[in-house]
Amino acid sequence: MNKVVLVGRLTKDPELKRTSNDIAVVQFTIAVSRAFSNRNGEKQTDFINCVVWRQQAENLAKYMRKGSLIGVDGQIQVRNYEDAGGVKRYVTEVICDGVHFLESKSARDGGSGFADVNQYDIPTGANKTSEQAQASKDPFEDLKSSFDVSNDDLPF
Repeated sequence: MNKVVLVGRLTKDPELKRTSNDIAVVQFTIAVSRAFSNRNGEKQTDFINCVVWRQQAENLAKYMRKGSLIGVDGQIQVRNYEDAGGVKRYVTEVICDGVHFLESKSARDGGSGFADVNQYDIPTGANKTSEQAQASKDPFEDLKSSFDVSNDDLPF
């Protein structure tokens, strides 16, 4: 199985191109933070090359800009070619089946760039504000139902 799901930020404005058959295509790179830190406590970032086709390519180029938070799902593809010097080159990229815009237009227009990544971190620790305490309230607490199911009966 070859399936990839990534969330990251665009490293530059997407540039829409068209094939000789007038099919829209955008090649872009997203910066994806790793889940762990290095020995110095710094987060590492990978820069993943992606390709999207047709209507999704047009939408990406029209609505997203450098720094926009997006999600992609697709497949890894490795291709090769010979450069002008006759050297064989390999390219690994994600061929996108779907591109998902993960922030509102107002967040993008507000200058969301790489420096704003921390605004998406989930706060931890015992010092919760009343807003955070309200957000962590059980969303099903006030649900009225004729079903009498205990949490012990649930499979998860």
